Amino acid sequence: MAVYTYDAPERFVAGTVGQPGQRTFYLQASAGGRVTSVVVEKFQVSLLAERIDELLDEVLSGTGASGGAGPADDGPLDLPLTEDFRVGAIALGWDGEEERVVIEAQEETENPIEPLAEDVPENGPGVLRVRLSPAAARAFSRRAVQIVGQGRPPCPLCGLPLDEDGHICPRQNGHRVSNA
Repeated sequence: MAVYTYDAPERFVAGTVGQPGQRTFYLQASAGGRVTSVVVEKFQVSLLAERIDELLDEVLSGTGASGGAGPADDGPLDLPLTEDFRVGAIALGWDGEEERVVIEAQEETENPIEPLAEDVPENGPGVLRVRLSPAAARAFSRRAVQIVGQGRPPCPLCGLPLDEDGHICPRQNGHRVSNA
C-alpha cells in the first residue's frame, strides 16, 4: 500500500460527513494539488487532539515558545472526497531537529508496522504521515475539538467538549463542571 507523506501540508484538517449520530470522521491532508483522506473514529480524533496539546505543552515548556495556534482552518473537507483507507492506529511524535509534530495514521490491518518507522514495506498497510509546525498542530487540535464536540459546550478549564449533559470533561482525569 502507499505511504502518503506531507511535510508542512497546505491543509491538515479533521472533518465530518453526515448528521450527528451518523457522522463519518476524516483526517485530510493536502498540498500541491494532492489530497489524502482517511476515515477515523470519533474517539481517535478526540484523543489525537488531546495528545497533540499534551505533547506541545511538554516539549515547549521552558523553551520560551508560546506554542500558540496558527490560523484556524474552518473550511469544509476538500471534494471530491475519496477514502484512501480506514485508520486502525495513530502515532504521534516530535522531531526535535526540525521542531515538528509528526502524526502517522496507519491503515487498519492484522499486521501493523512499527509506528513512525523509517522504512515501510511495499506490501504493508497504507500510511498517512504528516509533519506540522507547532502552530499548525495546535490549530489542527483546536479545530478537531470543535468537530468532535459540535453542539456541546466546551470545558471552561481545558476547552474539550463536555459530555452530552454538559457536566463532565472527557479528559482521562476528567473534572466535573458545576451547573452554575
